[in-house]
Amino acid sequence: QSDVHATCGQYPAVYGMDLGGIEMGWEKNLDSNPFDHMRASAVAHHERGGITTFSWHPRNPLTGGDSWDVSSDQVVASILPGGEKHEYFMTWLAKAADFLASIKTADGETVPVIWRPWHEHTGSWFWWGQKLCTTEQYVALWQMTYDYMVNERGLDNLVWSYSPGAGGLTPELFEERYPGDDIIDMVGFDCYQYSDDASYISEMKNALAITCDFAKKHGKLAAVTETGYESIPNPKWWTETLYEAVKDYPVSYVLTWRNACDMEHHYYAPFPGQVSADDFKAFAGLDQIMFL
Repeated sequence: QSDVHATCGQYPAVYGMDLGGIEMGWEKNLDSNPFDHMRASAVAHHERGGITTFSWHPRNPLTGGDSWDVSSDQVVASILPGGEKHEYFMTWLAKAADFLASIKTADGETVPVIWRPWHEHTGSWFWWGQKLCTTEQYVALWQMTYDYMVNERGLDNLVWSYSPGAGGLTPELFEERYPGDDIIDMVGFDCYQYSDDASYISEMKNALAITCDFAKKHGKLAAVTETGYESIPNPKWWTETLYEAVKDYPVSYVLTWRNACDMEHHYYAPFPGQVSADDFKAFAGLDQIMFL
């Protein structure tokens, strides 16, 4: 079932999922989605011609809390080589790599996916965030993740994506913790609407200008890796707000956040009968907008 398809008659080109919980050996991720279903969905979407992107909200390996447990600023230090939780965390990376390597078609073809770990690091709401580790530690975390998954495990189906948060973004902040052109394939940012349209459009355009300029200079793909307006209360949000924000920037895709199965008002894409559904159909028909 696809709310997007039910609304506009087309599947989204890019489908987003999250691996949070894979590190614990859970059968379902932190959003209550079974990993077996996620794998099958990624394969099915690939076979339709679509692209799947995976983020990861791993739990806190030092405190035992969740991704949002920022009670210690020693978590990244503890999982780097020589840290007290390094070996333990490497078992987490192994489980994530096992899953990413297991996304295969019936004839054994490994499905390429966008891999977007350690996101929104310019904020400090995750244990890998700006105030929770040094620049050197954050870059080392990326390098360790890349070395393990690519050099040790040989995963060649991953498009590596870097995505700070849009809040207060400057060119300097965007670049400060960039892991390097040898690791990163795609750059983007996460930006949500929490107040008026004008503020959201302004923040989006600032982040888009920074991201697209950086992508051009470094020869990388650019994307809006997360965005949306919870419950989409504005009937014209798609054509008059989101499109107004992105129309002048050459981004490869725009990904909204999830439509929750377990939270009534936590949705970011329309469904038949939703107040912005008709506008979404108009949005889908615009020349610059492409669905699957």
